Amino acid sequence: MNHLYIRYGVVLRKLDLIKEAIDVFVEATHSLPLHWGAWLELCNLITDKEMLKPMVLPSTWMKEFFLAHIYTELQLIEEALQKYQNLIDAGFSKSTYIISQIAVAYHNVRDIDRALTLFNELRNQDPYRIENMDTLSNLLYVRNMKPELSYLAHNLCEIDKYRVETCCVIGNYYSLRSQHEKAALYFQRALKLNPRYLGAWTLMGHEYMEMKNISAAIQAYRHAIEVNKRDYRAWYGLGQTYEILKMPFYCLYYYRRAHQLRPNDSRMLIALGECYEKLSQLAEAKKCYWRAFSVGDVEKMALVKLAKIHEQMGESDQAAQCYIKYVQDICDCGEILEHHEMSTAFRALAQYYFKCKRWDESSVCAQKCCDYNDTREEGKALLRQISQLRNQGEASPTTIPAESRTFVPGVNTPSAKVPPLNLSSITP
Repeated sequence: MNHLYIRYGVVLRKLDLIKEAIDVFVEATHSLPLHWGAWLELCNLITDKEMLKPMVLPSTWMKEFFLAHIYTELQLIEEALQKYQNLIDAGFSKSTYIISQIAVAYHNVRDIDRALTLFNELRNQDPYRIENMDTLSNLLYVRNMKPELSYLAHNLCEIDKYRVETCCVIGNYYSLRSQHEKAALYFQRALKLNPRYLGAWTLMGHEYMEMKNISAAIQAYRHAIEVNKRDYRAWYGLGQTYEILKMPFYCLYYYRRAHQLRPNDSRMLIALGECYEKLSQLAEAKKCYWRAFSVGDVEKMALVKLAKIHEQMGESDQAAQCYIKYVQDICDCGEILEHHEMSTAFRALAQYYFKCKRWDESSVCAQKCCDYNDTREEGKALLRQISQLRNQGEASPTTIPAESRTFVPGVNTPSAKVPPLNLSSITP
């Protein structure tokens, strides 16, 4: 009887009768609470946490697994991790499924180190496990770990080369080697094995983007959304495709959907900000960049983009403070060489201090400009101007105006004072 419920629910889902399908799958969980397939089908129809409140689910330990799973899918990672910890405490401490789901949760919040540690622990416990190994391959891809990804691909191919996860891992391996045609071929093989495998559709869209096949990429991303409307990567990918096609209003719609699914992901916010910039909505762009910085800027670009917006709006003091904070953040994380915008920041600060007649600060920033190819000539020219002005006897003010040391409140920038920047300690 339970199987009939599930089949009936699947038919209703395919007819887009979502409410009726949910009711049927809830009834299926009551009929046979230990049938995980019914719980998974129900999970695929839930788009937000509010939908869970009116549901009357059976009070079994399977409900806790279901809630942990749906929280992970809805990007409610803290709640999901708490649920999994409760299950571990209840006696599931040796469950490889729980370890894999915790690793996936860390992957979703881009805590790559923790996720890799858990996946390595999982492979030690279960060397023949194939489930979730495509997620591990995504992490290895992001970290550019070619030998590890190659070993994983060969290992899974020996275990079972006809699994969708294996095909996706091999596809990621070829993608990392920039063999995008082969990568797309393996993702297509995965979809022949399981046409509703979400990860394969999204990854295939990425490969078509690399091959500049925009129409095929759009089709792949749309298929991914049909499988799971909660896949922020597909919405984000669609935004990128329409950005390439120079259709900013479409682009804005898709980036908004991605942001709704990942409200604390700085990449979505920066993409939205860039879209607003192209539409000349600078105030909205400024809000997006400030929000991206506030939630933790993954790519360390929000402050620079915010500074450029301030410059366009004639707010030079706020722009200078953004550049100062950017330089401080980059120096603190020790990745100066990897950020080409450092030269932009030093050039802007040198010009700002020059206008404020702060010759010492301007001179130090100009010297830093000379360390970068794209700003070297401007730095040298500014140093010559400063030298001429000093020879003419123009004095440097002893203090910087208060408004240039603080962000102005009310414009989505911080109001707290930023400590003076010690530029002499920075070496690119």
